[in-house]
Amino acid sequence: MMALTLHLKSVANLRGKGDRVAKVTFRGSSFYSRVVANWEEAAHFNEVFRWPLASRLDGSEMLEIQVYNYSKVFSNRLVGTFCMVLQKVAEEGQLELTDTLIDDNNTSLNTSVTIEIRYQPMDGTAALWNHGEHLDVPDDRDGMFTFETDSLLSGHSRGSGASAKRSLQGSIPTFRKSGKGVFAAMKLGKIRSSKDDYKKDEPAVLDMDDLDNKAMRLAGMLEPDAVSLASVTAVTTNISNKRSKPDIKMEPSSGRPVDYQISITIIEARQLIGLNMDPVVCVEIGDDKKYTSMKESTNCPYYNEYFVFDFHVPPDVMFDKIIKLSVIHSKNLLRSGTLVGTFKMDVGTVYCQPEHQFYHKWAILSDPVDITAGCKGYLKCDIAVVGKGDNIKTPHKANETDEDDIEGNLLLPEGIPAERQWARFYVKVYRAEGLPKMNTNIMANVKKALIGENRDLVDPYVQVHFSGQKGKTSVQKSSYEPVWNEQIVFTELFPPLCKRMKVQIRDSDKVNDVAIGTHFIDLRKISNDGDKGFLPTLGPAWANMYGSTRQYTLMDEHQDLNDGLGEGVSFRARLLLSVAVEILDTTSPEILSSTEVQMDSIANISENATGKTEEFFLFGAFLEATMIDRKIGDKPISFEITIGNYGNQIDGTSKPSWSRKKKDGENDDEDSELIQNSSEDEADEEGGLESVSCTPLMRPVITDRNYFHLPYFEKKPCVYIKSWWQDQRRRLYNSNMMDKIADKLEEGVNDVQEIIKTEKAFPERRLRGVLEELSVGCSRFVTLANKDLNQSGRTKLDRERLKSCMREMDNMSQQAKQMRTQVKKNTVKDKLKLVQNFLLRLRFLADEPQHSIPDVFVWMMSNHKRIAYARIPSKDILYSLVDEETGKDCGKVKAVFLKLPGKKGFGPAGWTVQAKLELYLWLGLNKQRKEFTSGLPNGFEEVKAAKTAPSLHSVPPVSLVYNMKQVFQLRAHMYQARSLFAADSSGLSDPFARVFFSTHSQVTEVLSETLCPTWDQLLVFDNVELFGEAGELRDDPPIIVVEIYDQDTVGKAEFIGRTFAKPAIKMCEEHYGPPRFPPQLEYFQIYRGNCTAGELLAAFELLQIGQGGATDLPPLEGPTDFERGPIIPVPLGIRPVLSRYRIEVLFWGLRDLKRVNLAQVDRPRVDIECAGRGVQSVLIPNYKKNPNFSTLVKWFEVDLPENELLHPPLNIRVVDCRAFGRYALVGSHAVTSLRRFLYCAPDKASSHWGSAGEIIVHVDSVEPAIRKMDTLVKLDATSDAVVKVDMLEEESDKERKKKKKKKGAADEEDETDESVLDWWSKYFASIETMKETLRAQEAAQAEVEEREDLEIAAEAADIKCDDPVRKGSRMRERNKEKRSAKDKKKCHAVDAAEKRTIKSKVDELMVYNKELETEYGDFEDWLHTFNLYRGKAGDDDEHALDDDRIVGRFKGSLCMYKLPLSEEITRDVGFDPNMGMFQSIPHNDPVNVLVRVYVVRATDLHPADINGKADPYVVVKLGKSEVKDKENYISKQLNPVFGKSFDIEATFPTESMLTVSIYDWDLVGTDDLIGETKIDLENRFYSKYRATCGISSAYSLHGYNIWRDPLKPSQILARLCKEGKIDAPQYGPGGKVKVANRTFVGPTEIEDENGLKKQTEEHLALMVLNHWEEIPRVGCRLVPEHVETRPLLNPDKPGIEQGRIEMWVDMFPMDTPAPGPAIEIAPRKPKRYELRVIIWNTDEVILEDDDYFTGEKSSDIFVRGWLKGQQEDRQDTDVHYHSLTGEGNFNWRFVFPFDYLMAEEKIVISKKESMFSWDETEYKIPARLTLQVWDADHFSADDFLGAIELDLNRFPRGAKTSKQCSIDLIRNEQDLPSVSIFKQKRVKGWWPFVARDENDEMELTGKVEAELHLVTAEEAEKIPVGLGRNEPDPLEKPNRPDTTFLWFLSPLKAIRYLVCNRYKWLIIKIILALLLLVMLGLFLYSMPGYLVKKLLGA
Repeated sequence: MMALTLHLKSVANLRGKGDRVAKVTFRGSSFYSRVVANWEEAAHFNEVFRWPLASRLDGSEMLEIQVYNYSKVFSNRLVGTFCMVLQKVAEEGQLELTDTLIDDNNTSLNTSVTIEIRYQPMDGTAALWNHGEHLDVPDDRDGMFTFETDSLLSGHSRGSGASAKRSLQGSIPTFRKSGKGVFAAMKLGKIRSSKDDYKKDEPAVLDMDDLDNKAMRLAGMLEPDAVSLASVTAVTTNISNKRSKPDIKMEPSSGRPVDYQISITIIEARQLIGLNMDPVVCVEIGDDKKYTSMKESTNCPYYNEYFVFDFHVPPDVMFDKIIKLSVIHSKNLLRSGTLVGTFKMDVGTVYCQPEHQFYHKWAILSDPVDITAGCKGYLKCDIAVVGKGDNIKTPHKANETDEDDIEGNLLLPEGIPAERQWARFYVKVYRAEGLPKMNTNIMANVKKALIGENRDLVDPYVQVHFSGQKGKTSVQKSSYEPVWNEQIVFTELFPPLCKRMKVQIRDSDKVNDVAIGTHFIDLRKISNDGDKGFLPTLGPAWANMYGSTRQYTLMDEHQDLNDGLGEGVSFRARLLLSVAVEILDTTSPEILSSTEVQMDSIANISENATGKTEEFFLFGAFLEATMIDRKIGDKPISFEITIGNYGNQIDGTSKPSWSRKKKDGENDDEDSELIQNSSEDEADEEGGLESVSCTPLMRPVITDRNYFHLPYFEKKPCVYIKSWWQDQRRRLYNSNMMDKIADKLEEGVNDVQEIIKTEKAFPERRLRGVLEELSVGCSRFVTLANKDLNQSGRTKLDRERLKSCMREMDNMSQQAKQMRTQVKKNTVKDKLKLVQNFLLRLRFLADEPQHSIPDVFVWMMSNHKRIAYARIPSKDILYSLVDEETGKDCGKVKAVFLKLPGKKGFGPAGWTVQAKLELYLWLGLNKQRKEFTSGLPNGFEEVKAAKTAPSLHSVPPVSLVYNMKQVFQLRAHMYQARSLFAADSSGLSDPFARVFFSTHSQVTEVLSETLCPTWDQLLVFDNVELFGEAGELRDDPPIIVVEIYDQDTVGKAEFIGRTFAKPAIKMCEEHYGPPRFPPQLEYFQIYRGNCTAGELLAAFELLQIGQGGATDLPPLEGPTDFERGPIIPVPLGIRPVLSRYRIEVLFWGLRDLKRVNLAQVDRPRVDIECAGRGVQSVLIPNYKKNPNFSTLVKWFEVDLPENELLHPPLNIRVVDCRAFGRYALVGSHAVTSLRRFLYCAPDKASSHWGSAGEIIVHVDSVEPAIRKMDTLVKLDATSDAVVKVDMLEEESDKERKKKKKKKGAADEEDETDESVLDWWSKYFASIETMKETLRAQEAAQAEVEEREDLEIAAEAADIKCDDPVRKGSRMRERNKEKRSAKDKKKCHAVDAAEKRTIKSKVDELMVYNKELETEYGDFEDWLHTFNLYRGKAGDDDEHALDDDRIVGRFKGSLCMYKLPLSEEITRDVGFDPNMGMFQSIPHNDPVNVLVRVYVVRATDLHPADINGKADPYVVVKLGKSEVKDKENYISKQLNPVFGKSFDIEATFPTESMLTVSIYDWDLVGTDDLIGETKIDLENRFYSKYRATCGISSAYSLHGYNIWRDPLKPSQILARLCKEGKIDAPQYGPGGKVKVANRTFVGPTEIEDENGLKKQTEEHLALMVLNHWEEIPRVGCRLVPEHVETRPLLNPDKPGIEQGRIEMWVDMFPMDTPAPGPAIEIAPRKPKRYELRVIIWNTDEVILEDDDYFTGEKSSDIFVRGWLKGQQEDRQDTDVHYHSLTGEGNFNWRFVFPFDYLMAEEKIVISKKESMFSWDETEYKIPARLTLQVWDADHFSADDFLGAIELDLNRFPRGAKTSKQCSIDLIRNEQDLPSVSIFKQKRVKGWWPFVARDENDEMELTGKVEAELHLVTAEEAEKIPVGLGRNEPDPLEKPNRPDTTFLWFLSPLKAIRYLVCNRYKWLIIKIILALLLLVMLGLFLYSMPGYLVKKLLGA
């Protein structure tokens, strides 16, 4: 059993008499000793304590012993503490020692303790520990935990809380550092403070134990790993409890404009809603619009058009811009067209994607006018956003054969559902306060004269921007406190693809409206998309707005700040607003269907809705003001602190107009005081407390040439301000807790990185400690955040955020716990990445979206002008009773650097410090005010303001007087700096360092012309006076600022960079000796703005001068070096220990040297210098003739530090020797790290491992390299099935047969005929392979991720990974989404593997989707290239501009080794002593070489012409020879296929840089460069990777795969063996070859052109070459036959890719036999085909017309068809009139001739774009046949009825009969067997016509029986056919029924038909009825006459 045993023997030298008790603590568990009664001097405890251990003792764990004076009645008093790190014990297993105790203030006492420790590990071995490997890490003091005071005191009231807290603060430092929790400190603090509270009768020990357990319970066990690495020196290292860390980075980075390029490719659209449309796509970014061409009469247009937008704006502005894609129907010059649908997304969303791009994704179009409509179609596009320096890896553009799965490739970020719903976003704007004047006083007076009353000088309104729309409220005239109560409603899809909402208060003005302030609402921060998430919600809460200073000027130089660009420098206003989102149910009838922005008014909100208004108190003390910029002049200076508008002295802040408020009958609430300028007299319940917000004016005093300081010696001015705000401290508290956890984590992560970087031992331990801290911190957050009592003013967001933060933190705590167990030595780096994700997550959570108290601004004022400012977030200085909730700078002294406001702060002006303040700030509730001085350095007296009554105790002081003063001597050991910024035009600097401490400054000497100065100088600052208690100063020394400047002969020295340091402190009573003294040199990072500008190696010590004066200090050696004058060097104990090294330099040559002072470089020389020693190369006598050196190797010896990390850089300088002994510096290069040039002797064991016997390498295939790459694809994470694709002949044949049967197709696959294959077949096959490899990698990656996810999920659920049932069920939703994506990737890989099996065999080459050199380490295997720089370094974007400074390249190498060297090396055979370590390198005499450049194609070129296209051609340049291929330019193409090879003869070394450029041909004017790429051929030529001519995978003498190299494989192999000094290859019988100790087996026969077989060794030799990396000692991977993809760059747009070029280069030395002719890679010519389509019949066509006479439905049917893109070749059948059943008979033939590229499956069309085009443009479009059925109308336009589109490569087989033909043929196209017309040649069948109905559903609108027949052009000539039914080979007339004639052509026929057939009976009935009617009529007519006759009897 493992155990740790402690024998506590005795404690000696105790003061006084008394009972003693000891407490020992280890791993959080404590034991108490017995009480030793009444001992005077010593206490003999003689007790043994034992801890059983479950886990191995870690060398960084602590043991702590505390000795108390024991008291029965009162609480025990601490005498002292002893802490030790158990390293030694872990290592040796036993330790005996006597050591001193230390007290509260970390000072050691005389009292000593004697102990013995034993450690019994399991296996009896104690862990080893390397001495001297501890990292000294400044530990963060904020991280340890103390509790709310009352939580520990068993149920006592809070009464003693405050005092307990105070005593606590004193005791913390002691324990903090020891890494043991603060429990001990806490307990002591508590117990001491609450003496009276303990019950008298119980023994105190029990109480302590009780407390101890309580503390344990509360905090969870603090693990031993939490100890900082600095553990040995931990207890003694100074740690600051009263100081905050300064911020090093100075410059605001956000507002500066940057270059961006957005490239969008619109590929095609599908399923557009609407009939027979002519769609155009409009691409809109911000205000820029571009359109594609129009495609006629199609619902699925194919565009493939590329658009590029260039921007130069700040990142914030860029990422808020909206990308809007809209499809417009029938737009032309006269009409704007109707909108079909749009898609919107902000640029930021694209930029956040992996690789900053979406590739081949489908955007869902929706209609903004009608939100009930649903999807309006899909648009396929690529979108990429490139910033400067981003390089985008475009996926390889090859023939896109994968069927488009629209749903699986939607243009949406991961995690967003495909079905987005419409939602309303309500932004409610209530009111604003504290607006600044927006008019001059003169205007005010004019207005007053006119109107007669004084009005507020601002007319505000609020404007909200969201997702490309904007809404605004009404304007409130003349009001500093406008009340709107209005809401703005946006309707947008949810979740929106737009991250931020911009809310702006603007001032309405006659001329132009200006922004008063801007606030951004980040939707990600006010919502949560998890399962328990919530919709975006905010407020009602106040948003604080910051911007330019408040005084109104007509031309505001900082107006940008008000628009939200850059950091605001002053409070502008605050706005009360809220945001809510409601998801719409689009089916409900009463919904408004438009997305227009709406405005409504809303009810007023109650005053207390945002929380109860409380009085806050802000106190600040200025302890020091130094480094004040001399430019300010010596006018008196004062500092002003403001919070909101409180404390603002200069700017006219507006008083609220009380009268108006009263009139409105509003009750006068505290809120209205908010705005009042509190410096005006206002009564206070504590009796007339006025705010003092400004320090008194004081004249600055000179520090040195650059800076002043203010003489605040013993008297420190103070300020205090009272202000009123809604009490929302809880928000800030939670934020603070998370920030502190994050700070702690960040510091830990930096430590781990530092340990890894410096290769110290055990980074995994530190990482475990970090994770432990994180997990404890997170769980602590959950306990604290939960007690949220104050319910008033809590918004929904507060509640939801708290819930989600607690969930996240809890989750994080679990994950950290579990990750801690997984941290092993080999996983440290991976886990570190995950921990960094935690850090980002924490920072994201900590950022509170709802503001409460505005930030505090500190302004330096001189002459009533505001000069410089600092902005301090109010949460950082907010006080809380709970330590973790307190802001990190509250009640601490912080070094604050003031900077210039706004744009002035960009660039060099912003880097000089305007002033450095030591500032103490405290902000809290007025009622907690008594705490405000608790953190000030002790030893002061308060001075109150004169007018206050003396009785008032609580009035804050106006100044502090320190009467305690300590005197120190500071020693700054400035050793060296490296990699400094180049500040002079020579590309070097003349650096010196200026060290500031307090009010003193000194400089080192200036070292001229170097970027790596070694000053080796000790600066001594005598009599440095610091005010305050000695003990505190020991813990909290002020920081040292070191600034590095470049000395200029004329003018002021130029700033290079700045760094901060803390000195090691020795008080006068302490001993100067190990472990703390003398201090070690360490590296400090130098910053220049936000960029690094080098490192400083130095050490600082601060020594107290006691009564004896300076004589007591450790002595200084005098100046030893008299040449340097009175300069003291760094003393011996501090400077590094040196050893003798030899550095050998290989001088090869110089390249591309630019002119110096307009003169060309003629006789250059290279000087190498390192640590003051060096060597010069020989002179190159004539640079133009031969730029190589004649003597290759030279060496020098130098003394370098033993510690590699301290090695100085090596400087390479090139000078040009001019006449009369003058020299000109050409350029220089500093090699910062010599590590990669350290020589390590070859491992003897590995070079002679031949003894292990022969290793036989089999390659099984019969023919060479038929075998494909073995694609291994795991099918599933759980199954172990492996698909192994071995492309062996027989297998693939069987496979193919099986596949055919499965498809039920005829014998489709023709064997690929050798004669058909060409280089392009090989290329396309290789691209397929590359894609597959990528897919397989993706699948493997996905699988690894998935396994990790499973592990994490399993561990989180505490289940083992081998329980598959439960494992699946525990996965969270999000994993499901991830998984589906991964599965898809895996399936792709499997499909691909299967596809592969079918693919016929083609020999392949390697396609690299990057430059070849990145694959082979820049070919710097023995020859390195060093860029030479000259000129000032650019600041804009550190490295992007360094290219402009390159003035040439030095080629050579270095090798360094310690002397003496072992003799074995020099004894080698053929060792040439002149060459040193550089044996067997070729000679550098000039070589003549034939360079053959093959340019295959270019992709994604940047458009160069107005029409968005380019006319590219290739230019190849090498040395003086240039080949322009101008006459073969390719018209209007951004993806041109060149297929060209160029031969150039060159001589290395003069011509070794090959430039391949692509230019844009212009008819008029000069041609523009699109982009170029440069290749260094020399390194390739000499590289051992043999990059001269790629080695192909197979050897053949003829055909497309012919061997290109003039040397046969056997010759190459023999040469390699000779160069590598190994035996020549031995070819044996049976196809074997032996090289070194490897035997390869392979085929030995080869066919020549005539098919004769003959024996050859070439296959065997080639196999060895392809496996050369397996040969021991000399092996390396040889460059295979390949095509590389290189980015094209344009010098005018540095860093942004302008397209890519695919190419390769072969080089043949002229002294070898001449190579054969270049391979033919000309682009394939399309083949001419003719497609004959016979339309036989149609059926079930819908009937569209009503008959005039009969009202009967009928249709006049005709069929239209076309093949090429835009109907330019459309053909129509004749009309089948008056079909009553939908049947039509045609027997009509269409004939479509077309050109077709088999390999790319595209039709090629050449046509002029417009009448003005100079030449034809070539288009490639997919081969799709479109057939449409129409209804003919005579007088109106024809009606479209339906259509079908058939992809000629894969379309569904037609149905045998009309009955079997259904819409499923289109719906389930993927699942049905498909045919290709190119394989079948002839197909006949029935196909459905479809159209979309009103509900966007597909419906069947008819069927067509057609026959497709494909013939080649030759066949078509032999057997011609006629169009329609014409000769030759005419079709017979269709047999149409009688109804199909037109009535007006043969009216009689029509009448006969009508009468006889249809209406016979009807006519008979009508005639009978007519007869009846006639008879009745006659009867009525004659009746009266007869009656009269009858009556009269006539």
